[in-house]
Amino acid sequence: MTLDFATLDALRTHHPAWRLLRSDHAALVASFLHRVFVAPNVRVMAAADLAEALEDELYALRQQLGDAAFPKAAIDYLNDWAAPDKGWLRKFYGAGTDEPQFDLTPATEKAIAWLEQLSQRSFVGTESRLLTLFELLKQMSEGSEADPARRVAELQRRREEIDGEIARVLAGDVPLLDDTGLKDRFQQFTQLARDLLTDFREVEHNFRQLDRRVRERIALWDGAKGALLEQIMGERDAIGDSDQGRSFRAFWDFLMSSRRQEELTQLLDRVLALPPVADLKPDARTRRVHYDWLEAGEHTQRTVAQLSQQLRRFLDDQAWLENRRIMDILHGIESKALAVRHAPPPGEVMSIAEPAAAIELAMERPLYTPAFKPVIAEVALEQDEDEVDSSVLYGQVVVDQARLARHIRQALQERAQVTMRELVEGQPLEQGLAELVAYLQLGTEAFKAVVDEERVDLIGWDAPGKDGSGVRRQARLPRVIFVRQS
Repeated sequence: MTLDFATLDALRTHHPAWRLLRSDHAALVASFLHRVFVAPNVRVMAAADLAEALEDELYALRQQLGDAAFPKAAIDYLNDWAAPDKGWLRKFYGAGTDEPQFDLTPATEKAIAWLEQLSQRSFVGTESRLLTLFELLKQMSEGSEADPARRVAELQRRREEIDGEIARVLAGDVPLLDDTGLKDRFQQFTQLARDLLTDFREVEHNFRQLDRRVRERIALWDGAKGALLEQIMGERDAIGDSDQGRSFRAFWDFLMSSRRQEELTQLLDRVLALPPVADLKPDARTRRVHYDWLEAGEHTQRTVAQLSQQLRRFLDDQAWLENRRIMDILHGIESKALAVRHAPPPGEVMSIAEPAAAIELAMERPLYTPAFKPVIAEVALEQDEDEVDSSVLYGQVVVDQARLARHIRQALQERAQVTMRELVEGQPLEQGLAELVAYLQLGTEAFKAVVDEERVDLIGWDAPGKDGSGVRRQARLPRVIFVRQS
């Protein structure tokens, strides 16, 4: 943004932050809103609670400045600050309540943050900010480098620096930050943490503006649902895919990690216990600033959820209206048919192109067939006089997988890997194909096996023929290699 005369004059006239600084009650507005909203990180407050707090503030000021200082009631001041021509507060009705709620606008928080910077600081640190700028430049330079050789060279250089630092620490040379360095960096952390909460309110404001535009379009829309949804989802994706939306999503994913939260808690407890930091008398809320970030981010996510609910409500209303329109058409057809029942119009009333009907007579339908329930009588079984060869029952093939597993383990004790063909040559197949399948099953369950598709092994065994003579059979399969597990 260019700071020319026209731009600054427009900001002075229309921007809520500038209007707040020009207001005669700027001291009251800024001090009260800072104490109630900014300092405790309160996002939403009921109108009754906020009016009570302002009434106490006005009472204390009237005791100092006289009864004519602020003559209006507290609720009147709040409604005035939330008026469109002011825009310092946002007045709205939350879901499930008929009591108005108040929230701080991003412009007001920016004005309060600028006023905080006007106070003279006893200590102004510059080293931490310079190091932060230098680190950001390094991240941008390294993150945009596409040459692998340069990336590897930079990583090796950083590894050598780390190795050198480790060696110095092991040798007893442990560099520590002095009190000035600790104060400088803690002030920088506090400022960035405060700015982050301010940014959350602005991101939430952007999503809320999108939600307002969606409601306005739905109220005035008279076209097809698809066109409206396409426009709305296009704007939603535009905000979500923007630099601000992607940065917020990455921040939220990082902060939602429980490990990161525990790490932040431990770091804050350790830093706040340092004597130089304690001398600065930091705000008590600094210890739980990451929980304030979570609460602020949750409000932003809730605004996005409200947008989704509004879209779903629009679709439900449209479906109900379309169903009602269909029913109105059907009722209209019925009423017109009843009107001409006794006096049908002459000539052809209705024509159907290529009429056809599927006629199914009642007598052509099959009759009901009850389910068959067999009755088992308690009759003693009589022994059949025919002789049956019972040896077939004992002639089933049962493969001893334990014996095969012992054979595989013994082979893998002597070498790191062994093929299926070598196992069969060392211990021929006694039960033919069933034993070969058992080997393959052990390779997938009890042992680690690798299949070489490029090589084929022939595995043979002797099987009895029909006439009692021996027959040589072979199986062709890819090479199966059993590997010793570490």
